[in-house]
Amino acid sequence: MLHRLSFNSVLKGNAVYFRHRICSQFIRGVSQAKFPLSRTHGKSFAHRSELKHAKRIVVKLGSAVVTRGDECGLALGRLASIVEQVAVLQNQGREMMIVTSGAVAFGKQRLRHEILLSQSVRQALHSGQNQLKEMSVPVLEARACAAAGQSGLMALYEAMFTQYSTCTAQILVTNLDFHDDQKRRNLNSTLHELLRMNIVPIINTNDAVVPPPEPNSDLQGVNVISIKDNDSLAARLAVEMKADLLIALSDVEGLYDSPPGSDDAKLIDIFYPGDQQSITFGTKSRVGIGGMEAKVKAALWALQGGTSVVIANGTHPKVTGHVITDIVEGKKVGTFFSEVKPAGPTVEQQAEMARSGGRTLASLLPEQRAEIICHLADLLTDQKEEILSANKTDMEIAVSGGRLSPPLLKRLSLSSAKLNSLAIGLRQIAASSQDSVGRVIRRTRIANNLELEQITVPIGVLLVIFESRPDCLPQVSALAIASGNALLLKGGKEASNTNNILHQLTQEALSIHGVKDAVQLVSTREEVEDLCRLNQLIDLIIPRGSSQLVKNIQHAAKGIPVLGHSEGICHVYVDSEASIDKVIKIVRDSKCDYPAACNALETLLVHRDLLRTPLFDQIIDMLRVERVKIHAGPKFASYLTFSPSEVKSLRTEYGDLECCIEVVDSMQDAIDHIHKYGSSHTDVIITENENTAEQFLQQLDSACVFWNASSRFSDGYRFGLGAEVGISTSRIHARGPVGLEGLLTTKWILRGDGHTVADFSEQGSLKYLHENMPVTRRTSN
Repeated sequence: MLHRLSFNSVLKGNAVYFRHRICSQFIRGVSQAKFPLSRTHGKSFAHRSELKHAKRIVVKLGSAVVTRGDECGLALGRLASIVEQVAVLQNQGREMMIVTSGAVAFGKQRLRHEILLSQSVRQALHSGQNQLKEMSVPVLEARACAAAGQSGLMALYEAMFTQYSTCTAQILVTNLDFHDDQKRRNLNSTLHELLRMNIVPIINTNDAVVPPPEPNSDLQGVNVISIKDNDSLAARLAVEMKADLLIALSDVEGLYDSPPGSDDAKLIDIFYPGDQQSITFGTKSRVGIGGMEAKVKAALWALQGGTSVVIANGTHPKVTGHVITDIVEGKKVGTFFSEVKPAGPTVEQQAEMARSGGRTLASLLPEQRAEIICHLADLLTDQKEEILSANKTDMEIAVSGGRLSPPLLKRLSLSSAKLNSLAIGLRQIAASSQDSVGRVIRRTRIANNLELEQITVPIGVLLVIFESRPDCLPQVSALAIASGNALLLKGGKEASNTNNILHQLTQEALSIHGVKDAVQLVSTREEVEDLCRLNQLIDLIIPRGSSQLVKNIQHAAKGIPVLGHSEGICHVYVDSEASIDKVIKIVRDSKCDYPAACNALETLLVHRDLLRTPLFDQIIDMLRVERVKIHAGPKFASYLTFSPSEVKSLRTEYGDLECCIEVVDSMQDAIDHIHKYGSSHTDVIITENENTAEQFLQQLDSACVFWNASSRFSDGYRFGLGAEVGISTSRIHARGPVGLEGLLTTKWILRGDGHTVADFSEQGSLKYLHENMPVTRRTSN
């Protein structure tokens, strides 16, 4: 009975497994259309963004990835994550192959355990005492470890892949198998058949019998590569199988220009053939037999054979869980090998150039920075025809493509009037920038001949990402120049022609004082998410665009502050003591002037005493005349027999001629509603009661709070800032419309005579009581 139950259980388990297999085969068949085999092999992908089209992928797992830090046993957590990613890609319809290390480490763990167990048994039998002598484990030969560990390694892979209804097959090879034409053809045929059956081949060198590598036989042309390690094995297989992509995972982030860990080591994002002379290789892997130099040689050999290559870290706990899928999605992970070298600098080089140029810019006199901005304003009017011609090209492409909504097309469009207005705004920035950088905020004498100053300084390198609005480029550039900040600009491709000409004019203006590099336009295929990871090069990110853009950037930013607002859910509260004329004017301007703006009214709060009054009727009539679609809040809907559609959420930013109307019982009820559902952007009270207004202004903690004024006043120009880089709802640094002052931070300067020492005793702190001196501006050098 026991045998029958076990056999039935096995049959039942196999039935479930094969049902999953049949299902996965069907899903895979449906997915085949995504990754057709029509791509001509022999030419690797030129850009990371193309990796998502990879159909056949080889994943090479280095010894440091597969094994634990003590080199005995496998890193099961990492392996499980890698298996899951490979299975996900396999089920998408891709053809996955794994080249793995780990047999030696697994075998070493097993043999050590067996030897220790055997020694303990022998000592227990031959010793009259209970205490065992110290046991030493003999040095274990690698081939024996490989022989003992290979079966267990494969069993582990099979068990893990079974969880995802994916079948695996083991293939062991040696260098000799590739020298024999018949064996090589057999291997090729076997791998193709396994891939056809949706099976993941797991390949390893047969370390139990492999001979030592032949010296000086590493690379001998496109058709020959000596299988010295799993790097060369993976490269050989990738080319033999015409794979689209080889992902080589090791214990380093990628290829560095000097040994990782050295002070000046920089990760190389893209590596091109011929760049070998520009890097210095370090030591070999802690457990593998190959080092980074071997990986680079193998990668270049595969690249020459038509396979794209990425070398990345497979051991980092924060990225291991998605490193393979991130690479396939085209994200900036590890080092990408490409045969196509772009004409311009990389974004990392641009950021470094900007930082260097920005430091020189900050050292200029205020008059010199103002001169640059005024010259840019002149260029905008002098080169008006050239700018408008480029903008016309962008508009024609956008209209023919049909992808942009009317509001975005309006933002994209430039005119003579817009350029004239822009030039006037730039001259206002120049005039207001005279006392920006180097202004003394406070000066304190903390001892005789010991003075402390706090002065304004630039933030550093700003990354401004903007959509559709090319006029944003000279505005933000002028603010960055005035504040002495370096600037990286990333505009939308819909305005690429206009942005290019405006950037050229900006650099021409900067050139009059030799700081051309301070403002850079990112024109490479950089994804916004990748730019947000450059925390070593960028000090502040400022998104200009939709709330979705801001949210995406705030989510993607890795250690870089983001100045912006995720939503513009602005409220107008109509108090019971409000003036009819003021209410109609303010509500109309707040909602209807520019409904797509972030400072437009989205929710109208009405005191309950105003319901069924002429004032309320006039508000409704005005909104209907302006064709504003009304949504009813829960309380408002409860007062009506026939009401507008009830709002789905009170946290909605409509961005169009729509708004929500809700009823509140009091001014405090309005404040509580705004705190709960608002986005801390801009909120308004309309009332003739000064005490009520003051309570509203003091208690509400939004970035902008207005009394008897339209929410549309939340704007840099209307605030007299000259221009704005955006509106911030964060509570640290700048809030509300952010102009020139919001792009400055401070630093402390202490001037001493070398004779005064710090005294941290209680008496010392009392002895040197702060003596405030008149605040004056320090002259720049």
